Amino acid sequence: MKVRASLRSLKRLPGAKVVRRRGRTFVINKQNPRFKARQG
Repeated sequence: MKVRASLRSLKRLPGAKVVRRRGRTFVINKQNPRFKARQG
């Protein structure tokens, strides 16, 4: 998982979901788990 300043590029990938948990924003991708990321 990467910590990134901007999740915009990851949001548009196929299978990507943006989830907010505990005040942090996560991108979860079941199709391609390489693109997991966190912001904040």
